[in-house]
Amino acid sequence: MATGGCFGSGAVEYIFPGGATIGTITGNIGGLKTAQLKGLERIASRRVSPDMVISPELAKELCAAAFDLGRQVGVLLSRGGQVEAVMVGDHRSIMIPALKQFRTSGGRLKGLRCVHTHLAGEDISEDDLMDLLFLRLDMMTVVKMEQGIATRLYSAHLVPQAVEGRNWVLLPPEIPSQQPRSCREFIAGLEDEFARARPVREIDAGRDRAILISVTPLSKAKAQESMDELSELARSAEVIVLDTVVQRREKINPRLILGKGKLGEIMLTALRLNANLLIFDQELNPSQVRSITDHTELRVIDRTQLILDIFARRALSREGKLQIEMAQLKYMLPRLTTRDDALSRLTGGIGGRGPGETRLEVDRRRINDRLSKLAKKLKEVGREREQRRARRRKKDLPVLSLVGYTNAGKSTLLNTLTNSAIVAEDKLFATLDPTSRRLRFPEDVEVIITDTVGFIRHLPEELLKAFKATLEELHEADVLVHVIDISNPRCADHIQVVEELLRELELDTLPCLKVFNKIDLVTPEVVAEQLRLHGGAVVLNARDAATFGSFLDRARSLVLKKWQIRGEAKGRRLDV
Repeated sequence: MATGGCFGSGAVEYIFPGGATIGTITGNIGGLKTAQLKGLERIASRRVSPDMVISPELAKELCAAAFDLGRQVGVLLSRGGQVEAVMVGDHRSIMIPALKQFRTSGGRLKGLRCVHTHLAGEDISEDDLMDLLFLRLDMMTVVKMEQGIATRLYSAHLVPQAVEGRNWVLLPPEIPSQQPRSCREFIAGLEDEFARARPVREIDAGRDRAILISVTPLSKAKAQESMDELSELARSAEVIVLDTVVQRREKINPRLILGKGKLGEIMLTALRLNANLLIFDQELNPSQVRSITDHTELRVIDRTQLILDIFARRALSREGKLQIEMAQLKYMLPRLTTRDDALSRLTGGIGGRGPGETRLEVDRRRINDRLSKLAKKLKEVGREREQRRARRRKKDLPVLSLVGYTNAGKSTLLNTLTNSAIVAEDKLFATLDPTSRRLRFPEDVEVIITDTVGFIRHLPEELLKAFKATLEELHEADVLVHVIDISNPRCADHIQVVEELLRELELDTLPCLKVFNKIDLVTPEVVAEQLRLHGGAVVLNARDAATFGSFLDRARSLVLKKWQIRGEAKGRRLDV
């Protein structure tokens, strides 16, 4: 049986010279004699007809080698019939090596089929079928043998839709010398079946295609709400969402997050839909990422990594780029793989003798060095920002800061108020860098109005720390303007998230004006209900300056009140 999938477990690798015509020999080859290694080398150099699962001659050689060694022996065959790898296991199992090293042209399927022996005449095992599924192999074939002679081939292949609850089909046994179908045509037909199940449109070419996954103990409604937001984040990152999977579990699997069976279903869905990315709504710890990627060659990221990616795309200012890079490196540091494929390498000459630093140690040192440099640069930028704030304070102008949940309409409001052209899109985190503009209220009261990054639930802690300098702008505010998307059915939750983050940032003592935006998208009854629930709030449509009357009056009133209190403390009054 094949176990372990595409991950190693102390396997020895032996690569024969000679270029592309000789495959790789991996696995349990310790203690083998020279003649036995030569026999494996001959197997590694074989080619079979693309129309055959395995040639009778190669099946005979595999069984003879397995009988002689007392260990399972298998091969990975390309669609062209080339032996890409020879695998040697023990008497019970075999280890499939990492498949990324093999050049394949598989389409949805991997483009490789695994053929291996069973010493005790067993059928295709559960582990064989799991490897078939998780590695997206073209086919899994077991060669049954008697006294070292091949007698039957037992094969299985994946199907786009489950048959009787199974994601695979077992084919009738075949005699190695009497294979009734063309293997090449059969696999091409399978690829066509998967393509017909969900063809990817041409316009999708070049974009990531993701399945979103949430494993949570929360209620169905709460889980769906969080998943909807993850879908919006994916859309903002220009990722195509092919499917969503929500699994409610009272107890989260500490290793894989979800069960192995559920992960297998997701792998089949990814194969059918041609997905290349899995995005988890929950933050994954380093061991969970490794465990999941051990079972699949698909890329795996979590919500935090997705948000960091969006920020990296959108940051424009020098400070924003520095902060994002720092947050990404801090996120990456504990997630560096513990596997060091290079084992060790020398990094110096005299004084650097011995095993040297491993690649892992080098990567960690470089990241820590880069973090130190970034911290110094951010301090410099912070001093420059403080000087700008000092110049602003000298001008003695009140400051209004727009805060709110991401995509609530803050940038649109600032644009309409000040006739600006700040980027304002229907995407999460369209604005990252703080932007300030002057605004003149009626009766010649001039203020500075500042747009800030939007908030979101479960904002990554490292990201919040990284943007601390940016968010310090809010501490300069005299009045906070909390912009709320009244058309969002979850606006009550969004209000709560923003208020909790303001408390965390110690900004809850500042005067705050709630502004319900997008009133053109809801009924008058909804507007009336929100005004009843939130006394003192105002409503507007950020795209229509004609709706700004109440907002301007209330904002001016709050600014004058706060500024006069500050002026009295300084022994002066604000002239209006």
